[in-house]
Amino acid sequence: MPKLTPSMSPVGPIAPLLIALALLAPPAGAEPGVLAQISTIDALLAGVYDGPTRIAKLRALGDFGLGTVNGLDGELVAVDGRFYRVTADGLPRPLADDDLTPFAVVTTFELKEHMVVPAAIDFVGLERVLDRRLPSPNLFYAVRIEGHFKHMKTRSPQRQTPPYRPLAEALKTQSVFDLDDIEGVMVAFRCPPYVKGINVPGYHAHFLSADRKHGGHVLDFQVDQATLAWSELTELRLLLPTDAAFEASNLGGDKSQELQQAERPEH
Repeated sequence: MPKLTPSMSPVGPIAPLLIALALLAPPAGAEPGVLAQISTIDALLAGVYDGPTRIAKLRALGDFGLGTVNGLDGELVAVDGRFYRVTADGLPRPLADDDLTPFAVVTTFELKEHMVVPAAIDFVGLERVLDRRLPSPNLFYAVRIEGHFKHMKTRSPQRQTPPYRPLAEALKTQSVFDLDDIEGVMVAFRCPPYVKGINVPGYHAHFLSADRKHGGHVLDFQVDQATLAWSELTELRLLLPTDAAFEASNLGGDKSQELQQAERPEH
């Protein structure tokens, strides 16, 4: 795996981040407190990699989110209303309004609470901290973690061509990146256990570096200095595709093992 060590400046004070978050204007028509989702995670696991939903529609639904794009051609990450795809070379590229997504989750990020992230904490450690700190295990949360990381491990899939294989098979050729000494932002969601089959129960995170040169689906990390803010989401708005691929897909059965293998295979 490549070892990338870009030079980054240390993270600044907490106050500017919080002020910036508070001043961000939501997209027209978007509502704070709502998690808008395109398709289901089980459809993606089954290999439904093409969908009819345009990125323009996602922009109207929120300014903060993650997902993928048609053909599984990269990891989608949205921060401050800017939408990117991180392709298999690890490079984020801006998404156009006419680009399409088969699966995505977005929200209008509205700051609820914030905290300083303990130094040297990793993904599992942060999950434990948040599970104790978040008000309820039965609600949805958008989580923004911004700062300097000692290490960030990400991945991005290779573009797929029909006939599509299930996600766990497609990810056997994914690109994995070990990023050292890097500044950036993690876009994450925590979903309750009862959404199994619809979304990812627990935590799902994507990363975008401050210089917009690196990113991807987060496999693990180690914090140097970072702040965390979360937004409480009390409404799930599920938008199902109406195309033939989704309607014909077999979405029965328990895909928990395939999900674990696809999301964070080492945990």
